Amino acid sequence: MQKLSLLFIKDGLQYQILKNKTVLEEHGFYAEDAAGQNSVQETLKTLLETKKFSQISVISALNHFTLMPGGFAEHELGYDLIAFNAPVNRDEEELMLSVNKKFGVQFYYTMPKAIYSMIKGLNIPATFNFSGEKFLNSLQARNQKEIHINLYHNQCEFVALDHKKVILYNNLDVNSEVDFLYFIMFTLSKIEFGIAETSFFVYGETTENETFISELRKFVKKIKIVFDNVPKKNFVMAG
Repeated sequence: MQKLSLLFIKDGLQYQILKNKTVLEEHGFYAEDAAGQNSVQETLKTLLETKKFSQISVISALNHFTLMPGGFAEHELGYDLIAFNAPVNRDEEELMLSVNKKFGVQFYYTMPKAIYSMIKGLNIPATFNFSGEKFLNSLQARNQKEIHINLYHNQCEFVALDHKKVILYNNLDVNSEVDFLYFIMFTLSKIEFGIAETSFFVYGETTENETFISELRKFVKKIKIVFDNVPKKNFVMAG
C-alpha cells in the first residue's frame, strides 16, 4: 500500500506518494497559480477521493503557532497563546500539540478543522506534526551561535541557537526577499548575535530563493547550504 505525506504551507500544499521509502509521485499546489479554480481544501479532497492510502503523514508549516518550554501543561491556554502571534478562529481551527524533546520545547499550533476532519474521517493511521518540531529535530547543533533557515515557497522558518539552546523560533510569510533579509538582521541585533560570530545554515527551497541567499552572503561570512530540495526529496517531509 502507498503512504501519503502532506505539507501545508501558506496558500499551498505539497505532497508525496510513497511506497516503502521510494517517492512515486510528488506535486505542489499553490493558490496563486490556480487562478481561483481550486483551493487547498478542494485539491486535498480530490487527492483523497482518487487514491487509496494505508497511512498519512501531515506536517503543518502554517504560521498559527506558539513556542513554549517543554513540560508546559496548561493546554487549555493553547488558543490564547497562539492568538498573541496570529488571529485565531476556534470554530474553524483544531488545536494541536507537538513536543520536541531534543531541545526541551513544545509547539501549540492549529490546523484548519475542515482539513483535519477530512483526514481523520478516513479512519486510517494518520500522524500530525508541526514543521518547527521536525526542523529542530533534524538539526546538528554545535556549541556556538547559529541561525538555521528553512526556505519554502513564499515562506520560511528560522531558529536561533546559542550553544544548543533555542533562543528564538519564527515562521514568516515571505513576500519580499529584501524584507526578510532586513528582518533577519533586525532579529540578530535584538538577540545580540553578532554577524561575525554567528554561523548560518540554510535548508529547503534554496534554488527557488537564490536571490535571498546571494544577498545574505553580502552580510554574513559563515554560511552553509545544508540541503537543497530537489525532485522527490524534501527536507522537512523526509523521514
